[in-house]
Amino acid sequence: MKIEEVHEKSNLVLKEVGKAIVGKENVLKMILTTILADGHILLEDLPGLAKTLMAKSFASALGLQFKRVQFTSDLLPSDILGVSVFNQKTLEFEFRKGPIFTNILLADEINRAPPKTQSALLEAMQERQVTIEGNTYELPKPFIVIATQNPIEQEGTYPLPEAQLDRFLVRLRVGYPTKEEEKEILKRRMERKKEDVDITPVVTPEEVLEMQRAIEDVYISEPILDYIVNVVEMTRRDKRSIEIGASPRGSLALMKLSRAYAAIEGRDYVIPDDVKAVAVPALSHRLILKRELWYTKVSQESVMEKLLEKVPVPKFE
Repeated sequence: MKIEEVHEKSNLVLKEVGKAIVGKENVLKMILTTILADGHILLEDLPGLAKTLMAKSFASALGLQFKRVQFTSDLLPSDILGVSVFNQKTLEFEFRKGPIFTNILLADEINRAPPKTQSALLEAMQERQVTIEGNTYELPKPFIVIATQNPIEQEGTYPLPEAQLDRFLVRLRVGYPTKEEEKEILKRRMERKKEDVDITPVVTPEEVLEMQRAIEDVYISEPILDYIVNVVEMTRRDKRSIEIGASPRGSLALMKLSRAYAAIEGRDYVIPDDVKAVAVPALSHRLILKRELWYTKVSQESVMEKLLEKVPVPKFE
């Protein structure tokens, strides 16, 4: 598939998802960018900001299978991965696949599940396969996890360790709508006279895979590669606000996302603005801030934005 087709189909998907989601163009674009980069998404924000609706709408518009798991404190790994059941007729054990065998899995409130269940999911995210009782089962392609976290309710939760947060390609915050957007939400609900929004598939699963493969042909020049490395390196050098910076996995995330972002924009090459657009969601959750900043409520995103301003941008004649 050519980049022009990726651009056209991406616009169709974003337009279709826009039927369900009012505003939030940047968030929707970053979700699609991450899907095309074959990465997983962590949506961290307050309840009622359409996180679930976003995941479901993208699955519908992309023609992908969608499943949702509500994470709770008593959720077991087998509830997600599947379990072997003894068949009395054949006198053999049969594997019954869990909800993880899908294209887009919504892991709702992932921090409410115990670490054992979280790690089972994150292993599948990394390996794209599940091993049960010595048997390995490949997950469908594409396979994307969209996990949500509620940052205000911390009672009875198991926060994801930094090493596991690193498995997510991006962390996104949705934010409240504007007054105009909220009014538009109410108007649309009155017009359709039902809760559900009808989303029509505008691409096929095969086309999604072709779009992902097309991203690999997006060109990155030497100065852009240096810029990516310099941005990540800056997170390790700033010892005033950052305890531990991003790892090489952060550099890879920045490269993959900037390529996908460029393709959505209709270009077969990456420019500095592509790197800037994806740097904060790609790297902020990989930073461990100094303890003294915890009490000032300085966010990782704001620290990353300031660091980005310090890195010289390559110039092209």
